[in-house]
Amino acid sequence: MNATTSTVQPRGCTNLKLRQLSRAVTRHYDAYVARSGLKNTQYSLLSHVVLLGPIQPVELARRMKLDASILTRNLQPLLVQGWVEIGPGADARSRSISATAAGRAKRTEGQRAWKQAQLALNDKLGDARVARLHELLDACLADLEVAEDTPDE
Repeated sequence: MNATTSTVQPRGCTNLKLRQLSRAVTRHYDAYVARSGLKNTQYSLLSHVVLLGPIQPVELARRMKLDASILTRNLQPLLVQGWVEIGPGADARSRSISATAAGRAKRTEGQRAWKQAQLALNDKLGDARVARLHELLDACLADLEVAEDTPDE
């Protein structure tokens, strides 16, 4: 039986429930990642720059599924701390974002805290449940991306 023929009816607002879960999970990770001097969003952005950089801002925003303006705003604290730098890109009109040595070290510190948060969350919710949640979220994201790419009829 697929999702469209199920006799189970959702109750409540899916958006509200997802936002509540997202906030609870964010608070959990923030409590751990803050020990490294990073916010969750900063750790994620720094990790992407370390792993993908040097990278053009537009490509980084696309890979992180962020608006360019949000990326620019979120980069500011990392630039101020000296963890990332913006330099020339492949041509005169482009820019490139890369992590500094201090940024790579800060990312390593944040990664240790993130790993502790991940393990603690898995312990709290159970590995099997977290694995099922990941499968469900991935499937929902894929379905929604297909729906967004399909033109209205």
